[in-house]
Amino acid sequence: MVRLSVALQATSARAAESLLEACRFLSISTRFDPGCVECSAWLEADAMVRYTELWATEPDMRRRVRSDQFTSLLGVVEAASEAAVQFDFVTSTRGLDYIEEVRGLARGI
Repeated sequence: MVRLSVALQATSARAAESLLEACRFLSISTRFDPGCVECSAWLEADAMVRYTELWATEPDMRRRVRSDQFTSLLGVVEAASEAAVQFDFVTSTRGLDYIEEVRGLARGI
């Protein structure tokens, strides 16, 4: 199993609601992707939006990271005033470097 955890800090309650809405919209179709075990988004105190995906295998997660839908998620991440992206594997934890590795391989870089 591989878990993607995203924490998005917004500058206001209104901005947080917009980020949450975008994450929830993306989560709807993600839940139907092969290998997706779980996908959810919620709002915490202090305008913090949390978004998680749980994937059955690393190949499932790699396919997800290479997808156009993941590019949309990255757009939401960039819209936050602060963001943290974390991939939790059984034996390790990685960050944005995982996206660069997977997407770089997909483009033959």
